Amino acid sequence: MGVVTDIRSRSRSAKLAAGVSCEQAGRSGKRNVSLFWRIFSLNAAGLVVATALLLGPVTVSTPVLAGEALVLLAGLAVLLVGNAVVLRIGLTPLHRLGRAMSTADLLVPGTRPEVAGPAEAAQLIATYNTMLDRLQAERAAGAGRALEAQERERHRIARELHDEVGQTLTAVLLQLKRVADRVPGELREEVTLAQEATRAGLDEIRRIARRLRPGVLEELGLASALRSLAAEFTHHGLTVQHQIPGDLPPLAPEAELVLYRVAQEGLTNTARHAAADRAVLTLRPLPGGAGVELLVRDNGTGLGTAAEGAGIRGMRERALLIGADIHFQPAPGGGTDVRLRVPAPPGGRSADRTGDSP
Repeated sequence: MGVVTDIRSRSRSAKLAAGVSCEQAGRSGKRNVSLFWRIFSLNAAGLVVATALLLGPVTVSTPVLAGEALVLLAGLAVLLVGNAVVLRIGLTPLHRLGRAMSTADLLVPGTRPEVAGPAEAAQLIATYNTMLDRLQAERAAGAGRALEAQERERHRIARELHDEVGQTLTAVLLQLKRVADRVPGELREEVTLAQEATRAGLDEIRRIARRLRPGVLEELGLASALRSLAAEFTHHGLTVQHQIPGDLPPLAPEAELVLYRVAQEGLTNTARHAAADRAVLTLRPLPGGAGVELLVRDNGTGLGTAAEGAGIRGMRERALLIGADIHFQPAPGGGTDVRLRVPAPPGGRSADRTGDSP
């Protein structure tokens, strides 16, 4: 099953958000004077006052008296403080923008900087927010195409493993059975060992093919596929419990695939890296029909301070593809929580699934 993403609707949303930001910036620009005019007005007011005093009855002695020097210094201090306050107020939004730019990550959608401050700063922040929306939409489109190609390649490899390698090993297994019936007694044990090795290889090929192409997801639905996934990872000291109801809200096919792949990657990380002996796979509907939440929790060693690997970044890309939120955090009592929240499809569009009943 390929990943299909409606990029046009995401682009419309991005353009709408950008339009709202620009409109807010325009409205704030009517109230906010630009930074240039603020500084110019303050300096002009100081110069006008100084000129008026010089042209008026006020005189400055030569040499300057102590009282006159204090007045001049006080006026200069007021002018400097005014300039400092205006610059501080005007540049604060730019400082916030700089912090937001230094921490921005297209794989971790966050809040946008507030469009505020002088007209120039507000316009710059609104332009930056628009650029982020466009980049995220373009990245989602690129990720959608890449993941769709990846799923097609997975299907091709799984089909070749099943049809070519699997059938070849099945033929070898049948041939070994015929040989076992004819060989002398002293060689029968070796032929039996070859049969067991071939059978184990055939089972491994089938397991790899199932993981590459989740046929149970296409045939029986998301709930059955996740239960099967939990059973598949329950081996060699790892017990995976599942809490998956049968009455899940309708989901788009691409959302179901993302949920399955994130659960698969989460359990794979648990089995390979977490040193855990217990994991829980939970899928529950969100209140009010807002969507579903997937939770993969283990009691392993936790995330630690290591940088995110390809698996975690792959999960983030899949979540971004369908507009979902994904979080990686320590689990209560130790271990790791992988939490994915998938919003309900617009208009209640359901997936073409009929077999999710328990």
